[in-house]
Formats: sequence, C-alpha cells, structure tokens
Amino acid sequence: MRPVTTETAVCTAPSVSARSAPVGSARARPPGYLLRALLMWVILTPAAGAHHPGAVAQRLPTLGAAPGFRLTTQEGAALALADLRGKVVVVSFLYTACADTCPLLTAKLVGIQSALGDAFGEDVFFVSVSVDPENDRPEVLKRYAQALGCDLSGWAFLTGSAEQIRQTSRDYGVYQESKPGGDVDHNLLTSLVDRQGFLRVQYMGDQFDPGEFLHDLELLAAPVRSP
Repeated sequence: MRPVTTETAVCTAPSVSARSAPVGSARARPPGYLLRALLMWVILTPAAGAHHPGAVAQRLPTLGAAPGFRLTTQEGAALALADLRGKVVVVSFLYTACADTCPLLTAKLVGIQSALGDAFGEDVFFVSVSVDPENDRPEVLKRYAQALGCDLSGWAFLTGSAEQIRQTSRDYGVYQESKPGGDVDHNLLTSLVDRQGFLRVQYMGDQFDPGEFLHDLELLAAPVRSP
C-alpha cells in the first residue's frame, strides 16, 4: 500500500520515503474519504483470481472522483482533466527552480515514461502542475521539460493563475507556500487517475519504487475482461 500524507517539506530538503513518512499534518489533513478508502484497502485481502489484470485493477483503492482542473500547458493551450478521459493520468506537482526533489521526481517519471513504451501517451498521460505560477510561464516549463527528457507528446506541464494553482494543489492534497528567495514549500504527492476519472492511488515523495508505480499504471491501463 502507498500511504497518503500531507506532510510538508521545503523542496530543497531531502525527500521522504513513501513507506516511512508519518501521516497527517497540523496544517492540512487529507479528506476523510481518502483515509476510509485506505483503511478498506488494508483490511481487504486478495481473493482468488486477483492476478487477472482487470480484477487486480479493481482491487486498487478508489479514493473518489479525481478533482477536475483546467490549466495552461507549456504550449500556451488550455488542458482540462476531462480532456484526458479514457487515459490513465499521472498528476504530479513541481516547480522549475527547485534544486533537488522536483528534478529527482521528474527523472524518475522519465524512466517510467520510457518503460511504458507505446502505452505512453496512448494509454497513459502525465501532467505536472507547477506550484510557482508567477515564474513558471509556459515557455519556462517547456525548456525545463525538454532539458529533462520529457516526451511532450504524452506529458503536459501546466501553469495557471495563482488561485487556479492553489485550488488544484489543495484539491490533490498538496500544500504549497512561497518563501523569500524563490523557494516554494510543498509536499510531493503524485496521483494516479484511472480511465474513468477516479483517483486510485497516491504516492508520496520521490523515493517510491518505480517498479511498483509502473505495475499500478499497467493494471489501470489494462482492459477489463469478463471473468
């Protein structure tokens, strides 16, 4: 299981392992339905036939409808989560001036991008939302993405107004606060949204197991077959 947390950290501080970080924060708490869904996931044990791709995907937690958003891509075009219905969507948060954890997370996602092969873009789409909209204009995001090897045919880097970004971050359990000198405090929380638009799994930090992450993506992207 991948625990959900709202623990905050300065982006330049060492990241927190997805398997060891404490849950909860004095500043923000995950919605109650997230905690209830995760508790059910702990209690449930795999039934016979759980190795069937469709069956296993159904056994990943369903945390509720993924919060919608409509933001601006690195090309200056509008993109809404609803536009990606029918694909598995990976939603992450970063900013381009971050010195360590954000590029580490992005590099890990680039590796997963490569491992997905033809499914990337076709069945699985990545979106990375900037938590520094004042500085991360579309052209800045595009340079950042290209420098890190992101395939923009299946990956959008998003920005928007300060209020749009605050709302989107809040909706996905991401805390953000700008600091003097250009740093932004925020937690790393990467969400998997299924083809039907439901939030299924959230990974925290940048030290999660990429194999497990890829496995979850493949399960969610696999066609559901009749028993």
